[in-house]
Amino acid sequence: MDMKFVMIIILGFGFMFVFTAFQTMCNIEKTILDSIAQEDASFKGEGYTSLAIIYLFFSLSNWLAPSFISFTGPRVAMVVGATTYTAFMITFIFPSTSLLYIGSALLGLGASITWTGQGTYLARCSSSDTISRNSGVFWALLQCSMFFGNLFVYYQFQDKTHIDKETRNLVIGVLTTVAVLGIVFLAALRFMANNAESDNELEQKHTGCGQAIYAFKLAGQLFCTKKMLLLSLAFFYTGLELSFFSGVFGSAIGFTSQIAATPKEIVGLVGICIGAGEVFGGGLFGILASKTTRYGRDPIVIAGYLMHMAAFFLTFINLPNSAPFKDTTDISYLDPPRASIALICAFLLGLGDACFNTQIYSMLGGEYVNNAVGAFALFKFTQSVAAAISFFYSAHFGLYVQLAILVVTGTIGTVAFVIVEWSFKRQHREQEAFEK
Repeated sequence: MDMKFVMIIILGFGFMFVFTAFQTMCNIEKTILDSIAQEDASFKGEGYTSLAIIYLFFSLSNWLAPSFISFTGPRVAMVVGATTYTAFMITFIFPSTSLLYIGSALLGLGASITWTGQGTYLARCSSSDTISRNSGVFWALLQCSMFFGNLFVYYQFQDKTHIDKETRNLVIGVLTTVAVLGIVFLAALRFMANNAESDNELEQKHTGCGQAIYAFKLAGQLFCTKKMLLLSLAFFYTGLELSFFSGVFGSAIGFTSQIAATPKEIVGLVGICIGAGEVFGGGLFGILASKTTRYGRDPIVIAGYLMHMAAFFLTFINLPNSAPFKDTTDISYLDPPRASIALICAFLLGLGDACFNTQIYSMLGGEYVNNAVGAFALFKFTQSVAAAISFFYSAHFGLYVQLAILVVTGTIGTVAFVIVEWSFKRQHREQEAFEK
């Protein structure tokens, strides 16, 4: 087997274990913190605020991530960043409002170098012929994290209306151990040489602080191009929908009292269904990578958009407007709310997210190979800005306003992505005609 593809698999397993811990915690954080607050009146930590802080620091530090990676390389950056995920998990064992928010800020800083390093390493292990396959395989492995953690949570939260301290510490301890295992996989990655002109120039012509400054300038120049500005609209939407399905959707179901006798246990099933959609999408696009390359990325993104619109409509008629905030007996248009519809929506949200993200990875790794570090940093910057904004307004806006925002930004982002994809297709046709 090609060594570069082996590294993609190891990369996928590393992220799978780290994000088994983190994505599961995102899914249950609001529920966990509410349980802590019921036992400790002095604890004022708020789940949506914690997640907003994570993505605020994530977005701001993304501008510095290329400079950091110019010093350390992507492998070291991913290992260092992954340790901040582990530190964040540990803060839940020692409940403290200030410690929670400090851990959230630290994680945001670490996330920027983790994800920019991942995108850079993925691009270095890929060519224009393999980038779609590698993106799909990595995404499928990553999203397997939604299965294991949430399945564990489902059994631990079963028949519980309140998550007691013993259950919390058991869940957090197991998830922390899994995150450490992911760090071990990331540390096992081999060095991969640059395959990008700008990265080679960075190493050959600049040293020390000059590398960091040059990397920052390249990212700024790339962000100001017409195509990247258009793609930023698609990036922005992925941030909003990420925060919705990872932090808001599961909590809203857990707070809807009439959806089941013990709605808290359904939160784990929701995460599993989201993961099933993500893994199915990533695996499918990895297997069909050659056809994706031939027919373009736009049909897949449009399909993902339609799936998300269907999920938003079903959520609108199934869950009450007050569901994201606290336990409620309110109902929406369906009386009573249907757990089966909520799980279908979860699968559609996961599959649609896979459609968007695998094709964005394919485009950035294939079309922006000459500045992969900058391209992936800008993607994560825009995505995390959107996620931070979303988590801030999630604490104040009802479910229906949040769904309306997603519908509008999803439409705009999809149109923008299609325009850029058509532009690249036209560019490739012109280049082929010129070479003939």
